[in-house]
Amino acid sequence: MAECGRKALSLLEAARSRYESLQISDDVFGESGDDSSDNPFYSTSGDSDSDNYIAEVGEEEHPKHQHHQKRSDKESGQSWGAGGGSSGAGPPGSLSRSQAEEEGWTETLQDVTVPPYKETYGPAQKMPATATALDFFQLFVPDNCIQNMVVQTNMYAKKFQERFGSDEGWRPVTAQEIKAFLGFVTSTSVHRCESVLSIWSSGFFSNRSIALKMSQARFEKILKYFHIVAFRPSQGSNQGLYKIQPFLDSLQQSFSCTFRPSQTQVLHEPLIDEDPVFITTCTERELRKRKKRKFSLWVRQCTSTGFICQISVHLKEGQGTDGLATLKNKPQLHSLVAKQLCQNISGKNTIIFTGPSITSLSLFSEFSKQDIYCCGLLSTRKSDCTGLPQNMLVCGSTPAQRGQSRVMMKGSMSLISWYNKGHFRFLTNSYSPTKQGMIIKRKSGEIPCPLAVEAFAAHLSYICKYDDKYSKYFIFHKPNKTWQQVFWLSISIAINNAYILYKMSDAYTVKRYSRAQFGERLVKELLDLDDCSPTQ
Repeated sequence: MAECGRKALSLLEAARSRYESLQISDDVFGESGDDSSDNPFYSTSGDSDSDNYIAEVGEEEHPKHQHHQKRSDKESGQSWGAGGGSSGAGPPGSLSRSQAEEEGWTETLQDVTVPPYKETYGPAQKMPATATALDFFQLFVPDNCIQNMVVQTNMYAKKFQERFGSDEGWRPVTAQEIKAFLGFVTSTSVHRCESVLSIWSSGFFSNRSIALKMSQARFEKILKYFHIVAFRPSQGSNQGLYKIQPFLDSLQQSFSCTFRPSQTQVLHEPLIDEDPVFITTCTERELRKRKKRKFSLWVRQCTSTGFICQISVHLKEGQGTDGLATLKNKPQLHSLVAKQLCQNISGKNTIIFTGPSITSLSLFSEFSKQDIYCCGLLSTRKSDCTGLPQNMLVCGSTPAQRGQSRVMMKGSMSLISWYNKGHFRFLTNSYSPTKQGMIIKRKSGEIPCPLAVEAFAAHLSYICKYDDKYSKYFIFHKPNKTWQQVFWLSISIAINNAYILYKMSDAYTVKRYSRAQFGERLVKELLDLDDCSPTQ
C-alpha cells in the first residue's frame, strides 16, 4: 500500500513538473470553500477524468476502429502511407500522396520554435485590499452602464404605455433599483433556483433575507420594462442584437482594459445551457423538451487563469449580418468566429488552442502571418481538411500500439497522427514535432506522445474542468427574449471574471472568499444590504 502511495506521489510530481513547463499555472480558483479542487492537470486520482479528454473524443469519433497500425513508421522503417493502405477515401479537400508531395508535405521533420510572448499577463490595474465584490464587478458593469439601463428602461416604459395605455402601478426606475434588480436575478446562480420569483414564495427557494429589499410587484414591473436599448437604430450592423450590442461592446472593452491574458489561450463554446449537474442527471426526453437557444456564443479564454478575454455572439436565425443565414457552412462560420476572437492579439506570439470545428490549414496559415500560433484537434467529420495529406487522415489496416505517432510537415506546420485507444490527429505550428511529451495516468502510467498532444490535452482539459467552476455563476433566470438570454449570460461571464481578478488581488489576502461566498457577497452589495458578510 505504501509503495502504491509513493508511486502515485511520484507520478503527481512528474505531472506537476511537466505541466509547469507548459505554462499552466496552479489553480487559483479553488483554494477555499467547497470548490477546493486541485488543478485537474495535476490530479492522479482513480476517478479523475482530466486526462481522458482526448480519449473520450476519440472513442466517440472512432467506435469501429479497434485495431490500427502496430508500429510507428520510424520503428518499422515503413515509408509514409505504408501499413497496409487506407481504410477508405479521405475527407473532402484532402490530398492524395502525389498531390501532398507537390504541395510540400514531407516526413522530414525540423525543429519549430515560437518566439517569446510580447505581453506580461495579469490584472492591468492594482485593486486596493479594501476592494469589495461590487468594486470588481463594476470594473465590467460600471455606474455609467447602470445609468444607461435606467434611462433606456424608463424610455421603453414611457413608449410602451403611450401605445398600449398607462400603467398606474409604474413609476420611473432608479439606479439603486436597477442594481437591486441585477442582484435579485444574480441570486439565482448563488441559490441554484430556476425562477427568480421564488425568492418571494413560501417554498424551498424562498429568501426572506433579500425579499424585503423590494416587493415582488415592483420587481415584476421592472422585469416587464427592463431594456438596454429601447428603440431599434435606423442603421448599423448586428440588427438582430441591437438591444444588447452596446452592452456587449462595453463589456468587451472592459475585458481588454482590465486583464492581459497569458500566451496560451483557447477558442471554444463554454457550457452555457444548463447546470452540469442537471445535464448529467436528466433524461434524454427532458433534454429534448427544453427550448433550444437561438444564438451561439464563443469565447477566447486564458488557459492559465480561466479569464474570458473576448466573446462572440451569433444568432442562429435571421437575415442580418449577425445571422448564420449569411454563411454557407459551419466551417465558414467557425473560421469567421475565430478571426473575430483573435483580431486583437496579432503580433504578440500568442498560442491558440482550437477544437475540431475551427482547426483548418487555411486558418492556421493565415494566423501564422499575424504571429498567432495554433494547436488544434482535427476531425475528419467536423474539420475542414482541405490541403491535408489523405493518408494521414485515414486509418491503416495494420494495428497500432498505444502512444505511437506519425508526423508530416509543411513548412512550420505539423500534422500529427497519434494513437491512444483510437487515432487522434492534430495540426500545429506552435510545438516542435521533434520534441516528445507524456500523458500521465494513474492506472496506465506514462503514455508517450508528441509535445503538442500533451500541451493540447493539458490546456483543453483545464478549460473543460473550468466549466464546472464557471457554472457556479450561471444565472438560472430564463427569459423568453434572445437578447435577454445573451444579457444574463454576459453578466454571468462578468461575475466569473470579477472573481478571477479578486483572487489575484490583495483583497483576497484579507478575506479569502470562495466562489460561492463571493457570489453571495456580490448579491448583498447589489441589494445594498447592511449585512454583507457571506453565509458560512
